[in-house]
Amino acid sequence: MSKFRFFSLLAAPLLGWAVSACQTAPDERADTLVNLATVQSGPRVQADELNGAIERAPQNTALLAKRATLRLAAGQPRAALTDVEAALAIDDTDGSLYFLQARTFRALGQLKEALAAARQAAAHGFGGPELPLLVGETHLAARNYPAALDNLDRTLRLDPDQPAALFYKGLAYAATADTSTAVQYLQDALARDPREPEILHQLAFLLNAWRIPADAAKYAAQGMRLDTTSGLLRYDYGRQLELQGRPDSALWYYRRALALDTTVYRADYRLGLAAAKSKQPKAVIQHLSRAVRRNPRLPEARALLAEALEAQNRLPEALAQYRRLVAENPGNQHWTFKVWKTNGLVQASLPDSLRTTPRYYYRRPVAPARPQPIAPLPSRAPGAD
Repeated sequence: MSKFRFFSLLAAPLLGWAVSACQTAPDERADTLVNLATVQSGPRVQADELNGAIERAPQNTALLAKRATLRLAAGQPRAALTDVEAALAIDDTDGSLYFLQARTFRALGQLKEALAAARQAAAHGFGGPELPLLVGETHLAARNYPAALDNLDRTLRLDPDQPAALFYKGLAYAATADTSTAVQYLQDALARDPREPEILHQLAFLLNAWRIPADAAKYAAQGMRLDTTSGLLRYDYGRQLELQGRPDSALWYYRRALALDTTVYRADYRLGLAAAKSKQPKAVIQHLSRAVRRNPRLPEARALLAEALEAQNRLPEALAQYRRLVAENPGNQHWTFKVWKTNGLVQASLPDSLRTTPRYYYRRPVAPARPQPIAPLPSRAPGAD
């Protein structure tokens, strides 16, 4: 799955690609090509190549910032944060260092810290559209949609053709259920960056949700051509097939989506619903157990999962799901009865030492004692009175 981040403005220019391990070849084989498989490069290697320079000049904040940027690009945000904090300990007046710190906190998912560092960057003179873009995206991640839209508007005033700001505005409007506006902004972002698969995925997803599968198919197909490894785009294409009445083809794409990316829980959900419809409880358990783990609020998913577990005689697991259903639907008599019934079956299968409720044995009631027959009265002799 391609994770759309649009931090081309946020990232400082990376170092040139380094070629290492070049060995001197014998004279008679001077024309032999270098084996590219043995050449190491990339942000992580480039960051490591700065170690020696930083050891010789430990007070050089430019080198520390450059290594932090490379480590951030290499997916090492904690190591990048260490370098940024070392640089700030040397110079705490450089706004670009605070901006780099904000980016690092955002990569770590520490949203409050990222916003605080962004405020410090602005206070120390760091400007440009990349700062409100980062702040807007961070507010979007925190689900503070008004603040996100304010900062993204500020970004667009500084750079009207910034595709990232248009993309994030589309996501913000989608999150507030303004689908038509969301689609407009996503289409504007696509017009400025037509080869970004994540924009195509979001457009296809929203149009499927809006029940316009023909348009969704166009965007999903274009995205699959650009990114052959995206499970999300396979799901989008499968979903439009299902909406257009081709469920068998849709199921093939859902399976393909999971083969590429096991986190596409909506594909698990759709496969689970299809398995429930065709009375395949094992498949229901396989798919819906993963789906509800990632999204507990999928419609009918937990109920179908609980019933499939009960059908497979996996009673303790079914009981746990029924209890969750009672918690999510307080007062629902059906799920309350299911908990009572399944709990009784679970308890009956346990030995006495493991029971959480007392076991009641049936005992035949004691038969009432029969009354003794009445003895005849003794006969009385005449004249006894």
